[in-house]
Amino acid sequence: MSQTRIGLVHATLNSVQPINEAFREVAPDVKVLNFLDESLIEDLNQQGIVTTDLINRLADLIGKAEKSKVDGILLTCSSFSANVPELKSLFRVPLLSADYAMLEQAIEEGSRIGVIATVPAAGPVTEKQLLEIAEKRDKQVTILTEIIPEAFQALQEGKAELHDAFIHARITQLSKSCDVILLAQFSMARAVKSLPGSRVPVLTSPEISIKKILSVIS
Repeated sequence: MSQTRIGLVHATLNSVQPINEAFREVAPDVKVLNFLDESLIEDLNQQGIVTTDLINRLADLIGKAEKSKVDGILLTCSSFSANVPELKSLFRVPLLSADYAMLEQAIEEGSRIGVIATVPAAGPVTEKQLLEIAEKRDKQVTILTEIIPEAFQALQEGKAELHDAFIHARITQLSKSCDVILLAQFSMARAVKSLPGSRVPVLTSPEISIKKILSVIS
């Protein structure tokens, strides 16, 4: 039996380590191939919207993953998650937004959902998807979103502990009024490991998305 191969498509280097570590822990037998274009998130942050050019460049990156004979592809950047439905039809292998399974779990766990993002575009995208999932399930939800661009900047500058501290502070704040909190980006998952504690569940997408993609291709 051939080894399962999963392609990971990244728009930022910050997503590479969390998902690769999660694969080593959750599915060590899976062969992981990484495809990265950091200019995608850089240009998105500058432009503020997902343009046709960005979608075309992302599609090219996904195409490279497919040509590498992977069994499935995970898009690890939540800022482009809303574009996965239109991209899926272009490729033969299953393509999943890495955060979608986490969003489904958040809807299951509570009605007041806290969202923390460090990239401005990721917040509205996550909110929109949560509302769509809730509507499909006929569930009323309230979403409280916090954007911390200074945390992303800290991580870019190699100040990982400062990045985590920013996120810990927002978790503490949101936990006072939320049933569940989710971290919108893969790059944020590292902050949970050093979190002193939280009175509500804090969800991150790496482990959840791995289990989802493997179930889809099995």
